[in-house]
Amino acid sequence: MKMPEIPPGTNVVGVGIDQIEVSRIRDSFAKHGNHFLKKIFSEKEQSYCQDKADPAPCLAARFAAKEAVSKALGTGFGAEFGWLDAEIIHGDAGEPVIRLNEKAKRLLESKGGSRALVSLTHLESVASSIVVLINE
Repeated sequence: MKMPEIPPGTNVVGVGIDQIEVSRIRDSFAKHGNHFLKKIFSEKEQSYCQDKADPAPCLAARFAAKEAVSKALGTGFGAEFGWLDAEIIHGDAGEPVIRLNEKAKRLLESKGGSRALVSLTHLESVASSIVVLINE
């Protein structure tokens, strides 16, 4: 996949966005149960979302974030980048933060980046995320 060119002089090295219907996550969990959760989400992500009255929108937002990371890195999912290579945690103010494992950090650095910024949003039926890779 050919990524669009980033204008020179900016500290942005990649951008990814994704949107998913919450029902897809709800249906996958209903069909595959914990196997689905363990394949896609870290234990912390699972725990955080399972504490919600309806975990599906929370899980869907994190699913979208991982998709957006894969797009921002330009890899999609496969040998270079997998579902568990990025985790959505929370910063001091409760804001979403992407934690990359060592493999994903090396991939980010190979693109000239040093940090991944994320924004999540969800409604009852749709969840979205945008990821911006920057070089600080």
